[in-house]
Amino acid sequence: MTTSATTVLPGPRRRRPRQRALGDPLRLVVTSRGDRVAIYVLLGFMAILFAFPLYAAVDKSLEVGGWRNYVSLLTDPIGSVPIWQTYLNSLAIGVLHAVLVLVVATTAGYAFSRLRFRGREVGFSLVLLFLAVPGAAIIVPVYRITQELGLFNNYLGVALPEAALTIPFGVLLLRNHGRNMPGSLFEAAAIDGASHWRVFRSIFLPMARPALVNLTVLCFVWSLQDFLWPSFVFTDPSMASAAQAVQTFSSALGQGPADIAKYNASLVLLGLPAVAFVLFGLRFIVDGLTSGAVKE
Repeated sequence: MTTSATTVLPGPRRRRPRQRALGDPLRLVVTSRGDRVAIYVLLGFMAILFAFPLYAAVDKSLEVGGWRNYVSLLTDPIGSVPIWQTYLNSLAIGVLHAVLVLVVATTAGYAFSRLRFRGREVGFSLVLLFLAVPGAAIIVPVYRITQELGLFNNYLGVALPEAALTIPFGVLLLRNHGRNMPGSLFEAAAIDGASHWRVFRSIFLPMARPALVNLTVLCFVWSLQDFLWPSFVFTDPSMASAAQAVQTFSSALGQGPADIAKYNASLVLLGLPAVAFVLFGLRFIVDGLTSGAVKE
C-alpha cells in the first residue's frame, strides 16, 4: 500500500478589508452597490457643476476672434501688463511662499510627531487654532508690518502673510504624516547614536516626500488664486499677479463683443497654471490629505 503525500500549497494571500481600505479610501464609506452608484452620481454632478464655468469661458472666448484672442493675449500686453509677466510674478510669490512654509512646517511637524517634550500637545493645539484665523482679520497688522519693513511692491510682502496662513495647515499635515511613520526606524537611529538633525535629514524628510510635494503644490495653487494680498501690497501694475490681473484686464478692456471674448480668453489662460499644478500633484495631494487619517 502506497501512501501518497499531498502537499497543500498556500493560496494567494488575500488582503484584509482594512488593508484594502488603506489603499482605497472610498472603501471606507462604500458598503454596497447602491452606495457606489450614489457616490458616482454625486461626483458626476459635482464635476459638471465645477466644469461649467470653464466651459462657458472657453465658449465665450471663441465667439468673436476665435483662437486669435489667445495668441494676441500672449504677444500683446493689456493695460501695459503682459500676461506672461503675471505668470512670473505669481511664480516668484509661490516659490517664496513654498520655501517659507516647508522650512517651518517640516521642522515643526518633526518636533510634534517624533520628539517628546513638555507642552507638546498644548503647543500643537495652539498652532491648530490659527487655522480658524481668516486672512481679512490680520489686514491691519500686516499693513503696519509691511510698512515698517518697506515690503510694498515686494514679492516677500505677499509671500509672508500667505505663508503665515498656510503654516498651521502644513504643520498639521507633516505632524500626521510623521506619526504614521514606522517607529522602529527612529528607535534604531537613536540606538546608533544618530543626532536629531541626522534623523530629520536621513529618515523624516525622505519618508515625508509625498506630503512635501503635496504641500508645495498647494502653496503654488493658493498663491496663484490669492487676490487679497497682491491687491493690498502691489501698487505697481508691473507687479500684478495672475489673480490680480483678472481685475486689471477687466478695467483695461471695453464692453464690446470682441473685448468680452478677449477677456474670457484671458480668464482661461490665467486659470491654466493652477490647473496644471493640480494635475501634476493630484496623486500626492490625495495621498498627503489621507495620510494619518487611519493608523496601521
